Amino acid sequence: MGFLDIANVTKSYGNVEVLHKVDISVAEGEFLVLVGPSGCGKSTLLNMIAGLEGITSGEIAIKGRAMNGVHPSKRNIAMVFQSYALYPNMTVGQNITFGLEMHGTPKPEREAAMKKVAAMLQIDKLLDRKPGQLSGGQRQRVAMGRALVRNPDVFLFDEPLSNLDAKLRVDMRTEIKKLHQSLKTTIVYVTHDQIEAMTLSTRIAVMNKGYVQQLGTPKEIYDTPANIFVATFMGSPAMNIVPARVVMQDGAPHAEVRDASGGVQRLRFSQQNLAGWQGREIALGIRPEAITDPEGADRKSGNIQTLTNLVGVTEPAGSDTFVTMALSGKDVIGRMRADAAVVAGQTFEFAVNMEKAVAFDPATEERIAP
Repeated sequence: MGFLDIANVTKSYGNVEVLHKVDISVAEGEFLVLVGPSGCGKSTLLNMIAGLEGITSGEIAIKGRAMNGVHPSKRNIAMVFQSYALYPNMTVGQNITFGLEMHGTPKPEREAAMKKVAAMLQIDKLLDRKPGQLSGGQRQRVAMGRALVRNPDVFLFDEPLSNLDAKLRVDMRTEIKKLHQSLKTTIVYVTHDQIEAMTLSTRIAVMNKGYVQQLGTPKEIYDTPANIFVATFMGSPAMNIVPARVVMQDGAPHAEVRDASGGVQRLRFSQQNLAGWQGREIALGIRPEAITDPEGADRKSGNIQTLTNLVGVTEPAGSDTFVTMALSGKDVIGRMRADAAVVAGQTFEFAVNMEKAVAFDPATEERIAP
């Protein structure tokens, strides 16, 4: 049993089921991120944990106590919203302590808690200001302070950074990560941004169409995606998915692909289980960073395969150069070193780290497990 248990939970509106038998157990101190595209059900699930939405079937429990039917105010949770939801007529200090005041906490305790949280979030010089006098980042810190001051069992974050500009999002991500590391609090965090999910979480639940597609650590989700949806949703640029055929050569399974000129090339797999797929079509998944120039290839890999192909497009991006080529009729992106000598329109010898390759069944789109 976890600190927060979501057991076989469904949610329906009339005859339409929007969440389908969700099972997630969250340990105390864990940072779980619910990530997925708009409409996947992640905010609905968060609202069910908070008590803002009813549960159609299943059970949600916190510290072993079932929350079905328990009023939000009785759940000892704190929620940080996308819109900040601050009271405009109150000062920052009043916003932070309002919840404590409503719960009858004595004023000296409220003041002490406010000062501690304000110092932690570096907003102690803003306590007498009104929300209208603050920047977006400052308002978000106040919203976080209001949640932190209550010392709840579980913190719920609903896309808290989506209203901030790109640089401020990065800064606030770091602040949230620092807070979690120092406070060891249990957090459930909703976002559609897979970079946020990867950088903040201890575990990720990737959701789509009301189903949890995969639950795992950031490394598990990134390196061994359960299906093509997870593979292409997590990662920027996304994992390349290439039609290929499995052939045996020198006793080892190879992915047979076609280069830009239509020629056949073969890339040896590291996993031997694909021998059973001989002669069958698969979807070959390769991350951009596993396709590079020979000098930039991973020296620790025991399976670097060469692929000679025509370079389509090069895109310098500061520390990296992204290179696009055609493979089996698909655009495939490789991530090169900034000074890699790659020229559009010329033939280039690519180094492909097949230890990082993943194979999917094109019929089910599920990963073919080793």
